Amino acid sequence: MGTQQIRPLGEQIRHWRQRRRLSQMDLALDAEISTRHLSFIETGRAQPSREMVLLLAEQLEVPLRERNAMLLGAGYAPVFSERPLDDPQLAPARRAVELVLKGHEPFPALAIDRHWHMIAANAAVAPLLDGVADFLLEGPINVLRLSLHPEGLAPRILNLGEWRAHLLERLRRQAWLTSDPALAALLDELCGYPSSEGSGDIDGFGDVAVPLRLESPRGELRFFSTTTVFGTPRDVTLDELAIEAFFPADAETLARLSAG
Repeated sequence: MGTQQIRPLGEQIRHWRQRRRLSQMDLALDAEISTRHLSFIETGRAQPSREMVLLLAEQLEVPLRERNAMLLGAGYAPVFSERPLDDPQLAPARRAVELVLKGHEPFPALAIDRHWHMIAANAAVAPLLDGVADFLLEGPINVLRLSLHPEGLAPRILNLGEWRAHLLERLRRQAWLTSDPALAALLDELCGYPSSEGSGDIDGFGDVAVPLRLESPRGELRFFSTTTVFGTPRDVTLDELAIEAFFPADAETLARLSAG
């Protein structure tokens, strides 16, 4: 947790409960405890067990990193490890990420951390970045900044208004769920970039998901994306890792990318 000051548990629970727009009665019912007991925990008049802290964190959908902070605030040691992805104990997870990225070629896919920094990418990503300003490609590469910055991919995104709104809504929800100030700052930055009003024509695929329409030397490429995360992770790094995979949204894109 570094040198960051840990807030008392009661204050943290109240913060997350209010962020989730839950009353004390709502949370007490979800956790199957009395409202009186929850009130005592929030005010510091009751010392909950480690199991109760984790139960309340689960009901509040608190990310693993912040669950460790809640445990520390209650006087307990963290239970969720945080190892770098190159740690030997995470080797199976690292191989899984590499397998998914490689297996998705010739279509683009990348792995990101919770702040949208690119951790890894397959060979199909680099050709799409031609013309992007060098400073946006200096590590760590933030893929949202890369996408929406006027010197990034934005000038080549044919439905920029629609795609921008989609990305900002995802980031806004993530910032709300995690209460992460770095994500809030990133959201403010991206909202300050020039934007195109409206979303342009939406084809039939737009009724299912928001497509990315990208101009490229091969012609227009249309993608839809999926997000893959690790199920029931017990490590903070894995909890915060996601794979963004892009699939052809039409036959023309499939043919252009399959041609190599």
